[in-house]
Amino acid sequence: MDLFQSMKAFVTTVRAGSMSAAASELNITPAMVGQHIAALEFRLGTRILNRTTRRQSLTDFGVSYLEQCKDIIERVALADMEAENQSNEAIGALRITAPVTFGSSLLMSILKRYRDINPHVTLDIVLTDRNIDLIEQGVDIAFRIGKIPDSRLIQRVLMPYKMIVCASSTYLTDHGYPEHPNELPNHDLLLFTPAARATLKFYKSDQLVEVKPKSVISVNSGYALINGAKSGLGIIVQPQILLEPKIRSGELVQILADWSLQERQLSILYYRDQNMTPRLRSFINFVLKELGEENGDLHHS
Repeated sequence: MDLFQSMKAFVTTVRAGSMSAAASELNITPAMVGQHIAALEFRLGTRILNRTTRRQSLTDFGVSYLEQCKDIIERVALADMEAENQSNEAIGALRITAPVTFGSSLLMSILKRYRDINPHVTLDIVLTDRNIDLIEQGVDIAFRIGKIPDSRLIQRVLMPYKMIVCASSTYLTDHGYPEHPNELPNHDLLLFTPAARATLKFYKSDQLVEVKPKSVISVNSGYALINGAKSGLGIIVQPQILLEPKIRSGELVQILADWSLQERQLSILYYRDQNMTPRLRSFINFVLKELGEENGDLHHS
């Protein structure tokens, strides 16, 4: 087996805490991760991981070997970056994380344009609604929605993340059409789990109406909410970019359209001390052009 890939599998397994978690990160099967580690142990003639059905731990030799593997991986990455900087061409791999709904819809819809411009860059997209640690997870760029508490990160502001309210015509026929935000607590609401307890703030001119929603169903998937709304289960509050196609097709109807929900800020993040390779610079500039409120250029930032 490829020695370098086996080292990466070993380091990722230790960092992620399990072979299954490492497999998910590396986009291979847990069995393949196990084969990589077994190949290393066969080559070394000693065990590097103590494995039981419930937990794993490093052997004494594994502790020192882990540091050597990390050093080798970092040196290879540095050599790749130096080669890329010398050629000034965007080449290599970028690891990107984004919220599931945003990543599945808007981000994926624009990536072909990036690949057309930068065909030698490969993209590893990790979709999660958790705010993962960029360095710990080996992430180059993160898309985040809302406030950014980490001062170690550079934040580049993109477009506002607009939310709208929708339901199916079947639901509205059966339950009535809300004319005011205060009527929402009397309806069946389907809410995104992480935001299910958050107060909804509606604005119109100088009016502010705050609504404490009561969900009949909460689920951690924007697409599941849309399917539920299409079937007539209830009213949803989801990103405009996700709902607009369903509104155009007639599958959903926007309600309370004369009210605006509080917008959340969409940003991209990367670490201050990160080496600004051509591939990283190319992706950030592309995103600022595609999704920014105004065009950005890292050469002048």
